[in-house]
Amino acid sequence: MDSDSLRPGQPVPELSADAVMADGSFGTVTIGGKRDKFTVLLFYPLDFTFVCPTELQAFSQKHDQFAKIGAEVLGISVDSKFSHLAWIKAPAAEGGLGDMAYPLVSDIQRQWSQAFGVLDSGAGVALRGLFIIDPDGVLQHASVSALNIGRSVDETLRVLAAVKHTRENPNEVCPVNWNPGDAVIRPDDEIAKKVKG
Repeated sequence: MDSDSLRPGQPVPELSADAVMADGSFGTVTIGGKRDKFTVLLFYPLDFTFVCPTELQAFSQKHDQFAKIGAEVLGISVDSKFSHLAWIKAPAAEGGLGDMAYPLVSDIQRQWSQAFGVLDSGAGVALRGLFIIDPDGVLQHASVSALNIGRSVDETLRVLAAVKHTRENPNEVCPVNWNPGDAVIRPDDEIAKKVKG
């Protein structure tokens, strides 16, 4: 991520792009500003590749769990909406993706990839970036991986639940490996004197 890219705690600018919607139709997707839900952005390098379908299908299979937390998921690459649609419709034996429970966004102009600092300008594709935006349009989580490393759906759900919990309970923080139902920490002045950071 470069120094001009978005950082957690910053508001996300309004960005719009063409997409293939979950029903297979073409549409427009917009992020930024206040929404009534969390948004999980999954940047991936290219359609018709190797790690990408394993991730996108896994997130699609657990889409109901994201919806239960109040989150929408968006897959994003620099491919055109036509490439996205062809990948969805291609037979599995030919590397097809199959039906998706969430939209695939076409960042063909690279505006989204640049804003989030995941554009690999040498390769012309996005790195594997994962970002969580809260309903106020503020970036709460960012992680970026190399092209050859897939992400964890369960870890994304865990982090999303922690973001939601701390948003709803601003006087609590979630410690290492926290999961819903686990103990939280309620910082106070005495703890603050002993712990820095």
